[in-house]
Formats: sequence, structure tokens, C-alpha cells
Amino acid sequence: MKQLLLFPLLSAILFIVNSCSDGFYTEADFKKVLKVDTHVHIVTDKGFFEDQAAIDNMALITINVDHSDPAVLQWQLDMATKSAKKYPGRVFYEPSFYFDTAGWGTEQWSVKVISELEKGIAEGPVGVKLWKNIGMTVRDRNGRFIMVDDPGLKPVIDYIKSKNLPVTGHLGEPRNCWLPLEKMTIKGDMNYFRENPQYHMFLHPEYPSYEDQINARDHLLELNPDLKFIGCHLGSLEYNVDELAKRLDRFPNMAVDMAARISHLQYQSVTDREKVRNFCIKYQDRLMYGTDLDDGRADDGEKLGKILHDTWLADWKFFVTDEEMSTGQFDGKFNGLKLPAEVIDKIFSENAIKWYGLSIK
Repeated sequence: MKQLLLFPLLSAILFIVNSCSDGFYTEADFKKVLKVDTHVHIVTDKGFFEDQAAIDNMALITINVDHSDPAVLQWQLDMATKSAKKYPGRVFYEPSFYFDTAGWGTEQWSVKVISELEKGIAEGPVGVKLWKNIGMTVRDRNGRFIMVDDPGLKPVIDYIKSKNLPVTGHLGEPRNCWLPLEKMTIKGDMNYFRENPQYHMFLHPEYPSYEDQINARDHLLELNPDLKFIGCHLGSLEYNVDELAKRLDRFPNMAVDMAARISHLQYQSVTDREKVRNFCIKYQDRLMYGTDLDDGRADDGEKLGKILHDTWLADWKFFVTDEEMSTGQFDGKFNGLKLPAEVIDKIFSENAIKWYGLSIK
């Protein structure tokens, strides 16, 4: 009888070992390997997002964003905490705060924000989100843009550090935002800024430059070497892995997620796949998988599930295989990176567990 019980267990162990016997995963391993999408936006309570994540063995971090509407921000927090409670150990959340410029520059401003954050962290978040409105939208009473390294934000940053929480920062935009349409590298950026010229910074030289955004973020990290910082979207240095490497070397407490920027890695792989591959291997402890997917239009669970699954699987194939691929984001073909399994495990789960302190069930 014991032999009969042991046989399935031994078979399962042998299957797992053999599937990675050469040190690499395959497309077929997708559902078998634990993964974490570190950057999503769950803004409904329908459960479609979470259900598909369970099918694909994907844990989630849902991130709140300050869209300059406190009611919308509160709704995001309500949906995030509800999901985290319903799917404990599989869904985690990060609050943000409403950047009301009334009272900016006074002690009362930071006291109010910290009070708001205290409510946001009551349910046990894994980090706090700072959004691109800091540096690109909010201004002081003199019309000056408020950058993320402004001394007025110091009490808030200090409060987050006191709670031993990382800051997840989407600061600035893709470098394409400051380029003319015809020089942009990714079609999604071209289409978006063509349709939304008010956000196309190339047309607005009176706004802070791309370099202003990056320099302010870097200065924040210089001022706070003990701050654990996760830069969203490859730290807004998506266009060049060499530039990102310089920051990772300079700031040991900085990691980055890949949300909505994997196409930029693929674009660079067209001309220098080995550089991108070597970058991922060298900085394997500082990179986290993420997508920026949301369920805001989730009227059809089956349709949303397909979008999620197809996105996650396509990204998995890019990192674990060396197949020739193409994307609708740019012309040209590229090959997958075929990263070692130990690197895949870090990028897809272990780094998120470490940097965010996740307890996955």
C-alpha cells in the first residue's frame, strides 16, 4: 500500500526535476512555476482577475494611483483591501495618497497626508505608491512643479520608512514622451501621444524635462540611502539597459519592475540580444516581473481571462525560450532570452517575495 502511495509522489518529483534538468524552463512549465505580477490594478470586486491568476499560478500586487480624485483613490483602496482579504496570500496591495496642494509647504500638509496613509496601511499593505503627478502635474502656489525630491515631501518619506515599507515609484514617463512621434521606438507610445497631445511632453517644453524627472528621483535616493525603492516601469529608464544598470549600481536599495515596458527590452533585443540577456542575469536580484494590467472594463470574465493569460504566457516565453518572436509594438523580429531557471525564479517570484516581504500561500 505504501508503495502505491509513494509512486505518484515520486513521479511528480521526477517530473519537476526532469522538466528543469538542463537548468532551463520551457513554455510547458508556465503553470507549474509560482509567479508574481508585481504591478496590476484591481478596481472591481468581480474576481475575474484573481480567478485567472489562480489558474495561471500567479500572485498579484494591486497598486493604487492618485488620479487627482480622492473619491477614485478611496474606491481603489476599497477594492484592493477587499481583494486582499478574499484572496489572502495571493493578492497584496499598495495604497497611495491624494496630493492636495492646499496647505503645501506647511506642517499641516504632511500631517494630513500621513493621517491618510495611516488609514491606507491599516489592512497590511506591502508598500506605498508615488505616482507621476509628482513632477508632472502638481504645482505650488507660484506655479512651480513639485518634484519628488522636494523637502516638503520629507516627512511623508520618513513616515513610510518608519513603517518599514518600500516606496514603489512611477516617476516620469518613457523617454519617448519627450521625443517627436516619428522618433518614438514603441508604437503604443506613438499612438497614445498622437491621441493625447496634452500629455506629449515634446510639445510642452515649459514642463520639466525627462532629465529633470530622472534627476529628481535619483536625488531622492541620494537623500534616502536607507529607503527601499522599487522603480515602476524599469525605473523610467526603459530605453537603455546600460542607463538602468548605472542606477542599480549606484543605488543598492533600488529594484525595478518591468510593468508595461517588456516591449522596450524586446526592442533592444532586436539589435543586441546578448546585452539584454546579460543585463537580466547580472541584475537578477533587482528585477521583478509586472504588467500594469487592470480589470477596469471587466464585463466579461472569459474575455479578460484570455487577455491576462495571453499576456502572461507571451512574456514567459520571451524570458524562458530562445524562440524567434515578433510584437505589434515595433517592426522586426527578436529571439527570447532563455534565461536560466534560477534567474527566472528570481524575476518571477523570489525578488517580489524579498523586496515586498510577501507571504505567499
